[in-house]
Amino acid sequence: MGYSFDNSPSTTIVYGTSINTSVSAANGSHTLHVKAWGNGGGACDTDVAINVSAPANAAVVPSTAISVSNIDDLGSWQLSNDSAAGGWSTGATGLVGSPSRSGSAREFVTSFTNNGNERFWVSFGDDNTSSNFLYDTWVYIQSPNTQLANIEMDMNQTMPNGQTAIFGFQCDGWNGTWDYTKNAGTPQNPVDTWVKSNQACNPRQWSVNAWHHVQVAYARDNSGNINYQTVWLDDVPQAINATVNSAFALGWAPSLVTNLQVDGIGNGQAIVYIDNLTVYRW
Repeated sequence: MGYSFDNSPSTTIVYGTSINTSVSAANGSHTLHVKAWGNGGGACDTDVAINVSAPANAAVVPSTAISVSNIDDLGSWQLSNDSAAGGWSTGATGLVGSPSRSGSAREFVTSFTNNGNERFWVSFGDDNTSSNFLYDTWVYIQSPNTQLANIEMDMNQTMPNGQTAIFGFQCDGWNGTWDYTKNAGTPQNPVDTWVKSNQACNPRQWSVNAWHHVQVAYARDNSGNINYQTVWLDDVPQAINATVNSAFALGWAPSLVTNLQVDGIGNGQAIVYIDNLTVYRW
């Protein structure tokens, strides 16, 4: 079986005879497409009209927002050691049926020495005009989590001037805060810097072997000044309310990219899963 929303070109496949899951969607009216295929080649589908309304303090997305859903299902994910962070790491990623919320989640396995960090990334589109974003995903940390330092969830966008806005955001277990990135230099001579917010976060304090809902709202202007607005962890909002410049003259082709980075403590391994990764933009 499978399902998709509105005019999304991607269908989430569920290997079973029924679907029981929850997904995120923008406020307003939507069409849920449900499909089923039989062993003999038969198929059927139906459209269900639904209306979504946000509860109090929830992230609000305009009904006109563009969304790319199930980014975790894309087959073009890549990975590399973050050599700038010191230490060493190797990684592996692939789709699994369990644990998952939708029937298919992406597993990220990071093996590290000397506090090594592994970055995983994928391009999911091309849009240099949208300036407001909501990053929305579910994260599952496999036990044990004692050597998990940070979980970094980023988005990069090439802007109309050709520079790249880096929306860097992480749950920082070293400092116990949500952090965001800024360029402390200039776009041509960048100094990529992490800034600690006044909001608490430590991935080692998240319950293990359980799904956690993470949403991050931010916006930019045409010069790459980014307003980090709010992060929601398990639907509880934490206000960041910080504006910094995060424009980098990297010479990248137009693209929307998302990163997931897993940072380790000492020598060991960490396994993280994400599901229902959706980015809204408007």
